[in-house]
Amino acid sequence: MGGPSSERGVSLRSGAAVAKGLREAGYEVIEVDVKGQDFDVPEGVEAAFVALHGEFGEDGQIQKILDAKRIPYTGSGPEASRRSFDKILSKKLFVENGIPTPEYEILRKGQKRSLSLPVVIKPACQGSSIGVHRVILESEWEKALADSFSYGDEIVVESYIKGRELTVGIVDGEVLPVVEIVAPDDWYGFDAKYTKGSSKYLVPAPLDLETCKRCREIALKTFQALGCRGMGRIDFRFAEDGRLYVLELNNIPGFTETSLLPKAAAEAGISFSNLCDRIINTAHNDDA
Repeated sequence: MGGPSSERGVSLRSGAAVAKGLREAGYEVIEVDVKGQDFDVPEGVEAAFVALHGEFGEDGQIQKILDAKRIPYTGSGPEASRRSFDKILSKKLFVENGIPTPEYEILRKGQKRSLSLPVVIKPACQGSSIGVHRVILESEWEKALADSFSYGDEIVVESYIKGRELTVGIVDGEVLPVVEIVAPDDWYGFDAKYTKGSSKYLVPAPLDLETCKRCREIALKTFQALGCRGMGRIDFRFAEDGRLYVLELNNIPGFTETSLLPKAAAEAGISFSNLCDRIINTAHNDDA
């Protein structure tokens, strides 16, 4: 838990919740606050529950270190983690595998945008909506662009899909019920994600059976296309014309009190401690 990324605070909250859940499930738990690449895992640890969000946690780095230490860990291996975390790699794989995703372009500093407004801009490698902006007016563009570029040399610009925000969790091969997120001003940004009571979560999402089925099928296809394992959460926009668009896959979803994976699991009859138990039992080493 913790980690050196900009999502350290969220990760510490996730880690504390997971530690409590695992203890309730009967495990002996040691909380390791990771502050950089040099961290120690105490002797005798049988498996690591990775609750590190953002850089170093979700991008494959800690997975490589745990593989080298031969400590089984939860979630995807190094390569699948990297593909999921890097939005440019993800987008390319979505297109190659016929997974519907908003039209996009990749910009480096100094390059001009070709997509017409409204758009969403995001750093290639960040999570938790850090550096992500919805740009509706041309007057908002430069400030949003500067902030996104402060997190890296490349950004993804994608067409903004007007519609509803949906998300689908996957745990241990089970596709969980669809959740709808109703955010202030139809924008699920950082504040809407982490301010308690700011957004409403409809579990299960009020959708017709066919749309639910399609959403869950696309979620599983996305999970498999990126080569993920153990757990993940796929975020969608559901357009007004009925089309579904995959935005991204979170390979280490949040486990805070406002997090979506635990809400979906509860709807499927999986308690928080049982969810933690199931995930720790998927711990593995990547021999690839």
